Amino acid sequence: MNFKYIFGVILSIPLLPLMYFQGKKIKASVPELPEAKGIKGSTTNANSKKTLNLLTIGESTIAGVGVKTHEEGFTGTLAKELSSRLSTNVDWKVYARSGYTARRVHQKIIPKIQESHADIIVVGLGGNDAFTLNRPNTWRKDMSMLITALKLKFPFATIVFCNMPPIKEFPAFTPLIKFVIGNLVELLGKELNEIVQKYDNVYYIDEVITLQRWIKKMKIEAPKSAFFSDGVHPSKLAYQTWAKDMANTIYNDKLVQKN
Repeated sequence: MNFKYIFGVILSIPLLPLMYFQGKKIKASVPELPEAKGIKGSTTNANSKKTLNLLTIGESTIAGVGVKTHEEGFTGTLAKELSSRLSTNVDWKVYARSGYTARRVHQKIIPKIQESHADIIVVGLGGNDAFTLNRPNTWRKDMSMLITALKLKFPFATIVFCNMPPIKEFPAFTPLIKFVIGNLVELLGKELNEIVQKYDNVYYIDEVITLQRWIKKMKIEAPKSAFFSDGVHPSKLAYQTWAKDMANTIYNDKLVQKN
């Protein structure tokens, strides 16, 4: 039993009507952006004859909502960064759908994966599970089933879960929704951190994303608003910053071996 979740629910119950009203207003004001095009690609490295096979799986962030192509979004940038750091060619493909929760990814996306081999699988989830107020216990079950399905399909692949989305930073959200949903997504992140400990070669990047940390770490000269395409989804700058940060962690923590 997650007492933090129960305490949060008790505090939130009187605020649910207001949250519902604010949520509808936000949804009406945020434009519906399409998913990125070009779901597969390759990055070549002249210094290597070996190839790393990368799959990315998840919700709208992995689907590239906010950029025109995956090449300029999270997956394409991650492939370039890994290619450079690991001195290898990278073949990549995206399996993602905007609006999907962990359960729907498990049920609808995993069966459609055509590849029989992957070296590294990067998964981005959590936002929609928080938006739908998924309970930590349900999230735990859904994520465990997802990991099990991936392990059965790709027993030798490294599986890396991205950081939870920085909902507390979303400019389109009201302070109330940032507080309630932002705390819930961080709670789901803590649950995921416990879940991955039970599996070999499965990892979760548990560092909480803050734009201020990105700006300082990557020496970015841009306002915080530049990190969002519509007040909710990442911009090209955010996707590329996130991918570079992710590649640094994968390389520095030796989550995949250099070819």
